[in-house]
Amino acid sequence: MPPPSPGYRLQAATGTHRGDRAYQQDQVAILAHPRISGCVMGVVADGMGGKSGGRKAADQVVLTARQLFERYSPDDESPTELLAQIASEAHLMIKLTAISAEEEPHSTVAAFVLTPDRSVHWVHSGDSRIYWFRGPRLVKRTLDHSYVQKLVDEGQLSEAEATSHPQSNLLTACLGTVQDPVFTTTQLDDLAVGDTVMCCSDGLWHYFTSEELGSVLHSLPPRAAAELLVSKARQRARAGGDNLSIAIVRLEALA
Repeated sequence: MPPPSPGYRLQAATGTHRGDRAYQQDQVAILAHPRISGCVMGVVADGMGGKSGGRKAADQVVLTARQLFERYSPDDESPTELLAQIASEAHLMIKLTAISAEEEPHSTVAAFVLTPDRSVHWVHSGDSRIYWFRGPRLVKRTLDHSYVQKLVDEGQLSEAEATSHPQSNLLTACLGTVQDPVFTTTQLDDLAVGDTVMCCSDGLWHYFTSEELGSVLHSLPPRAAAELLVSKARQRARAGGDNLSIAIVRLEALA
């Protein structure tokens, strides 16, 4: 991939696994913009609903992201506006699919755009996450739209307790619901060489602390990091794992 500006290049990888589920309802992609060098999108969608409904919903999220990103021009809209449009349009398309298929498909979304000026913009709805690491240190991550995150915010649960809570998979927002879509957008500036941006579904992050994720992403290239994290999540799931997906983009120094 061509360098977006002097001083660094982008290295990226994805990983996915069906886990121990009968169906794969996750979708993941890393997309390079067709006209803007150094502009990259990562997206993860975790579908829910019926045997094929969840997969259709996740497919719709990634398809919408791909189509809108290919048409994206910074002269016409900001990356944050692009991501908000992706969430809104994917939400509508999932609802239209539900009407025709007599299913109740829903999907999370966690998508980020890295721009040539070393900014990252992201959108998320549900409990798929986006992380920004500087070396091995977590700088910022998304906060889940979930019941247990609400309890954490209120001081009723610790982060560790939330992971093992029996209602840890109860979402307070996702795409495809009857209500208007609820999603959060964020803009972060001044990424540096050595930084990593990663998005993943709960089938992956559920099995790691932020410190563990940061250590792996810092010490290994993205491809090896994705393979190790997927493999370790499968081990820790002990034959009870969900679908899992991960997309990693790292700013590497030029050789």
